[in-house]
Amino acid sequence: MKKILFSLVVLAAMMTGVRPVQACTSVIVSGHVTKDGRPLIFKNRDTSTLHNLTIVVQGSRYRYIGLVNAEDTAPINVWGGHNEAGFGIINTAAYNLNGDGGDTDGDGILIRKALELCATLEDFERLLDTMNKPREVNSNFAVLDAQGGCAYYETGNYDYVKFDVNDPNVASEGYLMRTNFGTTGNHKLDQGVERYCAITDFMAEACKEGNLEHDYLITSISRYLKHGVTKLDMYDFMPESENDTQYFPFGDYIARYSTASVILVQGVRPDESPLNTVSWTIIGWPLTTVAIPLVLTSSGKLPAIVTDDGTGHSWLNEKGLQLKQRVFSLESGNTTSYGDLSQLFNKQGTGILQQIQPVEKEVINRGEEALEKLRKNTKNAKDIEAYYDWVDAYVVERYRELFSIE
Repeated sequence: MKKILFSLVVLAAMMTGVRPVQACTSVIVSGHVTKDGRPLIFKNRDTSTLHNLTIVVQGSRYRYIGLVNAEDTAPINVWGGHNEAGFGIINTAAYNLNGDGGDTDGDGILIRKALELCATLEDFERLLDTMNKPREVNSNFAVLDAQGGCAYYETGNYDYVKFDVNDPNVASEGYLMRTNFGTTGNHKLDQGVERYCAITDFMAEACKEGNLEHDYLITSISRYLKHGVTKLDMYDFMPESENDTQYFPFGDYIARYSTASVILVQGVRPDESPLNTVSWTIIGWPLTTVAIPLVLTSSGKLPAIVTDDGTGHSWLNEKGLQLKQRVFSLESGNTTSYGDLSQLFNKQGTGILQQIQPVEKEVINRGEEALEKLRKNTKNAKDIEAYYDWVDAYVVERYRELFSIE
């Protein structure tokens, strides 16, 4: 018999109130505290546009890899990525920086312009300084460059404040986090406080365990299923089997129904080529899709499964959405925010997340091997392109075997 965890109904009611759809969670990490010396910027993207994909674009100055909405491949807006100069950028909407919680229409446009024009943090600051005001932005922009620079910019219509993660007076542990408020904004308008509590708990533990690393963060943050306020952890309600249906409210966790993709830009050390910058991406709902590293090559090739497959969508994104529907199978009213835990994980190990994690591990291991060859010699880009071909074949084959989806 299907079960809903009724003891959580009050919590669900709290979480299904009015919330901004763009409920992103982000982290930045200094290269001073990562084991390989490379800075990191991470974003769990929440949006009403659940069809995402990646593109390579020749901008007015620099070529870049961008994360975009599937219908916006021109593009007008970009929601994260990096360029050939080693500049990377992501954002989280901050609903309190302009005093009224509005003006986010220009956020994606600013990210696109920055990827086209900027090589350094100084370039980004110059772009902010010279934009027409009001900027029509209301975001925490996270930026890194090939010189080791890494910072947040809490940016509103007229002002911005920089938070340098390399400054121990600003980031004592070498990392910073943002959700949907700026620390310099009107705190009566704060959003995403519950997720800020969750990412604070997660990063404290990761720091303690020495896990401030790209592979751990990209595979773990968006699958952290412990609530920041109540401390309820979905894994504590592990169903017996995939037939032991148990619904749980997903409203204010880091991964939500509205999570559409994940990106972690891994920068380079100052002695490395900017072309070694990597955008680790999870295209689609992160509990049903896998992380894949993306770098720029001269041909502009990317894995076919994360780009437009000819239908205007990404194969991996669409298959992830099909699997997500098995989790969110309720269709009436607020029940649509309840996910069936048994389809994600269970004590028999047959959940979707449990089955994709070994696939992802192989994708990451093979990707690290190709990236190491590239770092030794940027002429080894052919190994990256061969890796992309392998990823396409391997992931499609494994998803068909595991989930019987075409």
